[in-house]
Amino acid sequence: MDNIRNNSRTLQFIFIKAVLDLYKDAIVTMEHSIGKWVFGEIHKKEPLTEQEVNNIKQAMQKLIDKNYPIKRIKVKREEAIKIFQNYGMTDKVKLLQQTGFKVVTLYELDGRYDYFYGPMWESTGVIKNFDVKFYNGGFILGYPTDENLMVVNKFVEQRKLTNIFRETEKWLNILGIGEVGSLNEKISNGELIDLIMISEALHEKKIAQISDMINEKKEIKAVFVAGPSSSGKTTFANRLAIQLNTLTEAGELLLTILAAFAQAESESASESSKMAYLHRIENGEVVAYLERSYGYEKDENGEYDFESIKSIDVKFFKDQMKELFEGKEVEIPIFNFLTGYREKSGSKVKMPKNGILIIEGIHGLNPILTSSLDENNIFKIYISALTQLNLDNHNRISTSDVRRVRRIVRDSLSRGKNAEETLLMWPSIKKGEEKNIFVYQEEADVMFNSTLVYELCVLKKKALEELDKVVADSSVYDEVKRLKAFLGFFDEIDKGLVPENSILREFIGGSIFYKY
Repeated sequence: MDNIRNNSRTLQFIFIKAVLDLYKDAIVTMEHSIGKWVFGEIHKKEPLTEQEVNNIKQAMQKLIDKNYPIKRIKVKREEAIKIFQNYGMTDKVKLLQQTGFKVVTLYELDGRYDYFYGPMWESTGVIKNFDVKFYNGGFILGYPTDENLMVVNKFVEQRKLTNIFRETEKWLNILGIGEVGSLNEKISNGELIDLIMISEALHEKKIAQISDMINEKKEIKAVFVAGPSSSGKTTFANRLAIQLNTLTEAGELLLTILAAFAQAESESASESSKMAYLHRIENGEVVAYLERSYGYEKDENGEYDFESIKSIDVKFFKDQMKELFEGKEVEIPIFNFLTGYREKSGSKVKMPKNGILIIEGIHGLNPILTSSLDENNIFKIYISALTQLNLDNHNRISTSDVRRVRRIVRDSLSRGKNAEETLLMWPSIKKGEEKNIFVYQEEADVMFNSTLVYELCVLKKKALEELDKVVADSSVYDEVKRLKAFLGFFDEIDKGLVPENSILREFIGGSIFYKY
């Protein structure tokens, strides 16, 4: 992961240098990722053209061919601010003015200085291959994979994801926020309550719009909600249920969780539970009353794949869905994490005449689950924390970092896990997401961005408390230091100001939907 970050960060610096060499007064903004490419814009007097992007690409190649050194230097904060004032980079000036840094690490490439959150390679020549293309009035930048510096990640068009980022950009414009510096200014200027209320109102408006879309399709019987870890799926499902309950003719609704039908998704299972399952599997014991058992298959590395769709009793799920759609009564089971078995709950449900079944889980968009259902009867939603907020114009905030911080706070409050345990699990979580969620996200009927512009200000205090507990000899300590430095850019907000129905409450506690 560090090599991938270094590749991306180094290439972005080369790109920025090339742009500013060609177009002195331009402003470059690195905005968000599309697949494994970076999308951004170049703001100048005349709109960016495809030929200009080709010119930038040629200039980048010259910088790489000359193998310029990229120097890492430390300067006093005041000196760094002065450099960026001379550049006219007010975003960086504002960010640095609000920090408590006495010393700032800058990078220098052929006379151009810049601030980047995180390290990069020592010279331009380390980048062996790249690509840059004109895209949606801006550009997309492709960088090498970790495994092979000669291979650029394949670009996969993601129109729906692009549209949701555009929607989020509009939300930030409504709030008058483009980067962390302007967010902190809003807080210090006494605009916090308005900021929170408007942010939450935009969420509610979007959920209401999705509810309207579902209700316009009278034949919809089931809504599938899927998204990566810590995206806020459960709170979203509850809030959507309230909207649907308000709008359906009979005011009837069923809300369930995918895990109730079979084994629970691995992100909810403790590591100790996984070890228990693993022990039983290795001893030849069939785990659960299923043909396909929890962790039954191994991945390409010979490890048990707890995130696989094959760990779910798909046949059982389909059978219960069919019976519900036929108007039959079914017993919804529960999954016992401690024993690894599906158990009877005694809870029986039946689809009411105008009922809608909401099904939430990481596999919610997988066509294997819905292959036996009429497409006209189902509605698919993808949800994730797709932040559009940047530290400054050149430093994006990773959506994974937002979810990682959410997870650290939630795990400590409700799942008995410390920050070290959560961070050790994260590579496995990411692997499961890449395999089971992201590949299907464009198949959703609609996407929902669960991020709230102010949330890292709220999460900061508890996250830092948990990160401070990780000892220096831990294998994740470098990541801990990175996250602590990252959170240091945000002003703190009292969690008591967060509404009780907010998606953020799923992570900090105090939700009307939960008891922690």
